[in-house]
Order: sequence, then C-alpha cells, then structure tokens
Amino acid sequence: MASLRTHRSRQFADDREPLRNSNTLRIVQSRVRGPVAFLNPTQAHYEHKIAISPNRDRPSTTDLIPLAESSTLSTTNIEYRWTARDNRKGRHTLITRPLSVEHPETNISTPRSTTNWRSILHTLWLMITFYPVWDVSWCVASIFTLGSVLWVINSLFVFLPLIRPSSTFHDEALVGGGITAFIGATIFEVGSILLMLEAINEHREGCFGFAVESTYDVYAGRAEAVMTSHLRITPHGCTHHHQNKKNLVGKPDRVTRNATPVLPSAKPQLVKTGSWVWCPPWNQLKTHYLHELGFIASLSQLLGATIFWVSGVTALPGIYNVLSPGLSDGIYWTPQVVGGAGFILSGWLFMVETQKYWWLPAPTVLGWHIGAWNLIGGIGFTLCPVFGYGTSSWVQYQASCSTFWGSWAFLIGSLIQLYESLDKTPVKTASSV
Repeated sequence: MASLRTHRSRQFADDREPLRNSNTLRIVQSRVRGPVAFLNPTQAHYEHKIAISPNRDRPSTTDLIPLAESSTLSTTNIEYRWTARDNRKGRHTLITRPLSVEHPETNISTPRSTTNWRSILHTLWLMITFYPVWDVSWCVASIFTLGSVLWVINSLFVFLPLIRPSSTFHDEALVGGGITAFIGATIFEVGSILLMLEAINEHREGCFGFAVESTYDVYAGRAEAVMTSHLRITPHGCTHHHQNKKNLVGKPDRVTRNATPVLPSAKPQLVKTGSWVWCPPWNQLKTHYLHELGFIASLSQLLGATIFWVSGVTALPGIYNVLSPGLSDGIYWTPQVVGGAGFILSGWLFMVETQKYWWLPAPTVLGWHIGAWNLIGGIGFTLCPVFGYGTSSWVQYQASCSTFWGSWAFLIGSLIQLYESLDKTPVKTASSV
C-alpha cells in the first residue's frame, strides 16, 4: 500500500499528464513530484527540444514526417516547469540555463528574467492600470484584496477606540464594525466560490505559453546565413481560460493544440475547447480532485468562508446587540473559530502545494508567500474569537488586536496574489529554482 501511495505523487495518470501532446517538450520523469505521497503530483519539469538538420547551420524546412529521416531532436538551453498552482492560474514558468558553447545551434535567446527590476516595475504598473475582468484568477485576487481592505477598516473600528479613546464616535464598533464585518465576510465568500471554480477548471492538458521564432543572420566571413532562435511570449501559445475575453466563466472558443511546432513550416492546429465546468462529475471528484492539493485547499477555504459568513450576519447592528451571552458564543464567536480554522488549513495547504516536500519551505515561489500570509491571517482570525469568549478588558484588547494584524496579513497575501495573477510568463534562471 505504501508503494502505491508513493507512486501516486511521482507519476501522472495517463489522461492527466500535462503537455502530453506537445512536439517540443519532453517530461523528465525523475522530476515529477508531489509533497504528499498519496496525493497527485504538483510539479514537473520538461526538456525543450528543437529539430536540428544535418547542416546544423540552418533548420530543416521539410514537413514533420520527413523530419525523422533528415533531422534529430536536440535539447535546448531552456526548460519548462509545470506546477499545479501555475496551471490553475494560467501561468507558464520558463527556466533558462547557460548557453552551450559546444552546440550553439541549440541555444535560444529568452525574455529577460522576471526578477529583473524592470520586469517587477512593469508588473506593479499592471496592478494599477490593467483590469482583466475576464480572468478568474485576477478576479479571485482582486476580490480577496477588496475583502481584506474591508477587514482592515473593520479592525480599525473595533481596535482604534481601545488604543485611542478620543477617536471614538457613537456606535463605532457596533455600526461601523458590524456592517464592515458583514460586507467583508460576504466578499470573502464570493472570492472563495470563484477560487473553487478555478480549481475545478484547471487546464487538463497544460500549455507552453511561449513560441520559438527563427531568424537568419549573415555574419562576416561566412558563406551562408546562420539561424538564430528566439523565444517569445505569444497569446497563441496559451490555451488557458483567461484567453477568452468575452466572459468570465469560459474558455477560448478556439485554442492552439500544438503551439510550439518543431519546425516553422508546421502550422498550429486550432481545435474546439470544452465548456466551463460548474461541478465535476462524481467519478472525477473521487479519482482526481480529492487527491489534488489545490482542490482540497480551495475546498477548505470555501467551507471556512461559508461558516465564517454566519458571524458576519450576526455582527450586524440589530442582531449582535440583542444577542444573549450564550447565543453570542454560539452563533457569533464559534463560527469565527471554525471558519478561522478553515483559513489556517487552506493557507497551510497552499504553502505545501508549492513545496518539493511537505516539510521544506519554498520562499522563492510567490504562491508559497501567498499561502504563508493567508496562514498568518487565519491564525489572527481564529485568535480573535478565542479571546472574544472572555469578558475582561485585556482579553477584549487581544481579540481586537488579532483582527487587526490578521487583516493586514490577509491584505499582504492578497496583493501578492494580485501580482502573481498578472505575471503569466515568469522567466527564471536555473540557479534561482
């Protein structure tokens, strides 16, 4: 039984292997892994291969069938990294390696690294100026950011009077705190529903997101042109849901199955895509999704937000102020404890999903930081009701303080998630992976 569990995290099911239809990407089986042995793989690496003709200075211009006779596939200086989180978010991670001196014909020039300061500033600028409302991943990040802002405001309504009594106004905690709590909990619920829809509409085949272009440069002293290959970002290389700009819950009407052909003469194949899924069939739920870390984390977030929403309703003025102490403990504080525990579990699972092993942190991955900050926020939102059961002044102070720093943690995590949703084609060097 143990061997079967280990096997599950080290190998994809036949109908779930990403990029299985690609002509240029070859999976490295030894680098298929998942942090939990009995769950599905969360990471995979692919070698990128191109066709090299016997001439070696210029690519073969024959069709795909004669290629096997006249050319060979050679590994380039780039790799593709597939992760379960990137796949849900419509992201494509490219890994660049040092250029080969012995085989210059396999070298491909790549876009600049996304850790470059210009790339970072560009994405930060997009956060302010670009609003892809058709992208469910961007909507999830934006909604959680808005909800976190509401919770920061809510924490100020209930915490600021304790540290600066002179700032208190009439019914500040009851009206201001109660209304913002209800709106904030409702926004979290909406965001959690979209997060769940994103999880069940993962891209089953995956896509490369890049395309190789070949140009011919004539160098002094050479009789013929030399091929130079460039890797560029192209919308035709991506088949994720965000390419459909007509509506939020849908996929592109037509997508490219073979977006990175081995030869320039091989034209991409345009095929129809499936429709948006609102609820997966039971057999897929049992055999795949319940073994998927991202799905389990999203489900935990949704269940936590739904239970937490009860406390948002009971926080409203006209309800909270007429509750007896026993009823307040039962329908106001307790849903926050249970909901906060769901947030903690969700944040931890999202962290683990990005890791090579469940015990090894992955601080170089954006998704890991998002999960970490959400975990901290969940702890704050759980400590608040734990302290809230008490009546002494120091306990109430700690309850309000926990909401304050927990809200800020959620806001930081949401802003990183918003950044991540706009960085669709991260480029990393092998040393930084």
